[in-house]
Amino acid sequence: MHIHVALQPLIALIAGILILIVPRLLNYVVAVYLIVVGLIGLMPLLHLS
Repeated sequence: MHIHVALQPLIALIAGILILIVPRLLNYVVAVYLIVVGLIGLMPLLHLS
């Protein structure tokens, strides 16, 4: 039997728990999220050149 767990909800859960434990971590979590989403959004443009 295979157990399939989606990665995004798992990351969100871990990030939420860490933010509750260390509220100052919220700044870093948001910054990393924005950088990753921005890089993923730019990927198609980077492969065209």
